[in-house]
Amino acid sequence: MEKPICVMFCSQQLWFAILVSFVLCFVLLCFDYSALSGSDNGSVDFIAPLSRNPLVVVNQTDSVTLELTRENRVVDVSDSCLGQYIYVHDLPSKYNEDLIKNCHLFTRGTERNMCPYLVNLGLGSGIQNHEMVLLNDSWFSTSQFMLEVIFHNRLKNNYKCLTNDSSLSSAIYVPFYAGLDISRRLWGVSTSERDSSALDLLNWLSERHEWKKMWGRDHFLVTGRISWDFRRQTDNETDWGSKLRFLPESENMSMLSIESSSWNNDIAIPYPTCFHPSKEDQILQWQDKMRRQRRNHLFSFAGAPRPDLQDSIRGKIIDQCLVSGSGCKLLDCNYGATNCDNPVNVMKVFQSSVFCLQPPGDSYTRRSIFDAILAGCIPVFFHPGTAYAQYLWHLPKNYTTYSLYMPVREIKDWKVRIKETLLGISEDRVVELREEVIRLIPRIIYADPSSKLESIEDDAFDLSVKGILERIERVRELIREGKDPSIGFSDGDDYKYTFSPYGGELNVTV
Repeated sequence: MEKPICVMFCSQQLWFAILVSFVLCFVLLCFDYSALSGSDNGSVDFIAPLSRNPLVVVNQTDSVTLELTRENRVVDVSDSCLGQYIYVHDLPSKYNEDLIKNCHLFTRGTERNMCPYLVNLGLGSGIQNHEMVLLNDSWFSTSQFMLEVIFHNRLKNNYKCLTNDSSLSSAIYVPFYAGLDISRRLWGVSTSERDSSALDLLNWLSERHEWKKMWGRDHFLVTGRISWDFRRQTDNETDWGSKLRFLPESENMSMLSIESSSWNNDIAIPYPTCFHPSKEDQILQWQDKMRRQRRNHLFSFAGAPRPDLQDSIRGKIIDQCLVSGSGCKLLDCNYGATNCDNPVNVMKVFQSSVFCLQPPGDSYTRRSIFDAILAGCIPVFFHPGTAYAQYLWHLPKNYTTYSLYMPVREIKDWKVRIKETLLGISEDRVVELREEVIRLIPRIIYADPSSKLESIEDDAFDLSVKGILERIERVRELIREGKDPSIGFSDGDDYKYTFSPYGGELNVTV
């Protein structure tokens, strides 16, 4: 008889334990619900749950599994900045302000003094209107290398969701002027000196508690030079640039630049043009002017030949332009010429042209792409890496809506006759393309950092901020799902900016 008594007694204990557990859960549920009560101002607060998702951190030696946790805190869900807060690191001045103060020490690849380009918050000196070419006073002599300065000033002056509390931030900005820093060290300087600022900065960052929250994957920086300038793969003194982007900590960050590399954590955003409106009306007036603009030339090219580059098609383009008579307008940008430094000259040529040829230069991209769009001139591309695989946050995925594409795989096999090809485009098609180009103008300009555009919120800066916030949020989603956020984050893609090896016209990753 002992066995049935034991079973009955154990059963009673089990039911009692279940009852106690139920009561405890009910009490805890009621306690948690009390945190969801409305506040006096009608907004609803909630307690952010404790996250216990693993974060895998990859370094030079091995993989270390840590836990990403978030402190319980009250969050106002009516806050319009929720999910958009950006925290800006207060870096030592040697990484930004001191570089500007010593602007006479760096060049843009010539002996030209760069200091005048740093006035007006990085926009450069203002340009007076000439022959109504520029229409209004929103034009500046802007250097294509000033993106990092313009972006930083725009963020400081009129981004509404800045925070001094890094625990609220969705992204953390590192205001290191990497482009200005390396421009002092590109010629005749040892690799160790070229890398010194990057190494010091990353040591500084890695000691901050903000870094340890996501080990840098919520951090981003912006540079005014192409990404390749920061991806030196060896320590040979003759190799170009710094190795900033190959340093372990840097691989955990995203970098926005005027031209991206083949690695996924480098993202391209538009070159600065010389048009920086302070009012919405200035944009609308300019778009209207470009719609009504009379265009006397079928196509144009602003640039110089690249005889030292074996696969450059610029020489052939210039030859075809010269034999096209009045059908083509050539703006000589050869070394020593100053025509292309003057925005009035450039815009005058592009405004008078239906199509603007955009072959690769020293690298895949060129600022001329955005000057052409600004002028309502339909860009013609010859390589997918010049635009289609680059500015994915700013230009349409369907590149046929705003441009023409003449693929040139090998210069020796190129038999394209540009004038005849462009003459074959119907007038209706030209009108459609031009209207889409003009519609893109607000998306590729950086508004004046000293002002705020109220009704137009999708300029190049706004779209860049939206893009980086979304990228970092996708990383957080992986962490919440218990996945490794390093997978794919900084991977390289050898075919990203080349013609497809599988037979297709393009191999563009969006």
